[in-house]
Amino acid sequence: MNETVLCVVGNVATQPVYRELASGPSARFRMAVTSRYWDREKSVWTDGHTNFFTVWANRQLAVNAAASLNVGEPVVVQGRLKVRTETREGQPNWASADIDAVAIGHDLARGTALFRRAAKPEAAPAPPRPEPNWETPTGESGESQAQQHAETAAVT
Repeated sequence: MNETVLCVVGNVATQPVYRELASGPSARFRMAVTSRYWDREKSVWTDGHTNFFTVWANRQLAVNAAASLNVGEPVVVQGRLKVRTETREGQPNWASADIDAVAIGHDLARGTALFRRAAKPEAAPAPPRPEPNWETPTGESGESQAQQHAETAAVT
């Protein structure tokens, strides 16, 4: 399948919006990605163009993103790029760059984070399995056959 998979480093631009849908949890937020370059004339780093992406997360990633992300925090997002275009009456064509996220994390090059495992949903306990019989029945292994042969030979 041909998909554009990318990894983007930037900042959370809007607070994540969390929704419980029929298909499961979903969350979205806007992400700002600003390029930086070295200005040789001024000898300083200068901000370039800023791109904005709408990041979509589903299922457990949505729950964790909504609980973990805040506006302004540096993040790394990996996912599939989807560019949408629409024609609106009386306006020029509208385009949006969306990322269907596979992974989202804080950018540890710019700060620290404290990781906590998400609680697993309670599942029904597994039915008890019977204890295996670890005893080897007589006559099945080579050792017990040799022992039987030795006992038979000693009797005769």
